[in-house]
Amino acid sequence: MTPSRKSVLPLTATGIVLCLAAAKLLLLMYAGRDYGYLRDELYYLACSRHLAWGYVDQPPLIALIAWIVRFTIGDSMLAIRLLPALAGAGEVVLTALIARDLGGKRLAQFLAALAAAVAPGLLGTHDFLSMNAFEPLFWMGCAWLVIRIAKTGDQKLWIWFGVLAGFGLENKHSMLIFGAGIFAGLILTPQRRVFRSPWIWIGGAIALLIFLPNLLWNIQHHFPFLEEQANIRRSGRDIHLSPLAFFGQEILAMHPLTLPIWLAGLWFYFFTAAGKPFRALGWAWVFTAGVIVTLSPRVYYLFPAFPMLFAAGGVLWEAQAHWRRYVWPIGLAASTLFAAPFAIPVLPPAVYIRYAKALHFDQPAIETHKLGPLPQVYADRFGWEEMTATVAGVYNSLPAKIRPRTAIFGQNYGEAAAIDMFGPKYGLPAAISGHQSYFFWGPRDYTGESVIVMHGEQKDLESKFAEVRKVASVYHPYSMPFEHFDVFYCRGLKWPLKDVWAGVKNWN
Repeated sequence: MTPSRKSVLPLTATGIVLCLAAAKLLLLMYAGRDYGYLRDELYYLACSRHLAWGYVDQPPLIALIAWIVRFTIGDSMLAIRLLPALAGAGEVVLTALIARDLGGKRLAQFLAALAAAVAPGLLGTHDFLSMNAFEPLFWMGCAWLVIRIAKTGDQKLWIWFGVLAGFGLENKHSMLIFGAGIFAGLILTPQRRVFRSPWIWIGGAIALLIFLPNLLWNIQHHFPFLEEQANIRRSGRDIHLSPLAFFGQEILAMHPLTLPIWLAGLWFYFFTAAGKPFRALGWAWVFTAGVIVTLSPRVYYLFPAFPMLFAAGGVLWEAQAHWRRYVWPIGLAASTLFAAPFAIPVLPPAVYIRYAKALHFDQPAIETHKLGPLPQVYADRFGWEEMTATVAGVYNSLPAKIRPRTAIFGQNYGEAAAIDMFGPKYGLPAAISGHQSYFFWGPRDYTGESVIVMHGEQKDLESKFAEVRKVASVYHPYSMPFEHFDVFYCRGLKWPLKDVWAGVKNWN
């Protein structure tokens, strides 16, 4: 019996989507071969050695993920980047699934999945281990459940919404913004009737219950995340963006050729009959964008909300009988070949530098740090093991009886975490630092009688120690310029280290 055309189409759409997901997965696993661990990856691995219900700058889930990976498949770069890459492939599939449940067929699912696969911003967030890699799955999983509830009327799905939202909050606190956006969207649309059902309240209670351990940790520690964010604003570290500049960078990050697709997605939710049952998601996107622009306009904060616009835009494009709906994906896919090196490190550093200069393209900075030849997200992958080897040379030159009493102090979590990661093979102890969660891990049993200080300043150190000697310098041509520094050996801290530890706190 020959299957009908109608029965073949869903399988064909599924095959296309899975091919796109597989292509993204393979590309992500290939990228970074000529680069090292990212600064933040080293920090998350360090956090995984100090499991807790919270950290200064993130909830606990990313540390737990890093712990599971370390104890199952190891801590190689390939190992720790496998789950982020799988999350990127999963995002492609989930975007197509949303398009299907919005009424899209083969072309809509393909276009939505293609946009999610090639958008540089989304591609870049899945290139390394971080909570940003998993955030779109939590946001879009919740969006998909809202669609399923609107379509089927099955209010019990709010239970699963609560589970996803709760784990989303344990992954990153910005889940609260998107969750509030969905709440606002429901209030502003006829779907507000769902609040008469007990299931949405049960789902909310489940989300709160899952999030409760981190909430209690923050209460116990006086909300360090809020203190850190206030310090960042005062320091002026982040690049300030006007609303116009913010959305200009969003267009660039999502790929300019996806602009008509996600704008069509907004139109679908707000101005079409087919999109009316799902209008709450349109309001959720607008609310989320508005809050982010107002409070903290880092461009990547809004990235997880775009796949639901790609999905809706794909549905609207499929309904238009126009040649562009077929030609546009070809242009989008082809132009990605030129854009990909700016999203993920698929080119060796020297080749990337020549490529960027040839195209006269500088990646927009998100922080005010001085840059070297590479953008920060690439530069932060260089110099860590070389730095550790330099410090090891200092440490191993000390008398054997002094080494066990010698602390290695890093000014930031990247320096400290690099010592923790690469130091054991050089015989180094774990580092101490006042930066972020390292402050909570304390000075351990060190007294300050013998300290190797990375990134120190001679005059400042002389006011604290009886003896200060510059013993080495750290430099890598591709690393961030602020990671080119002097190393000092200091003896005789003038006060017990535990007594002055509060003064080294650096939450920024």
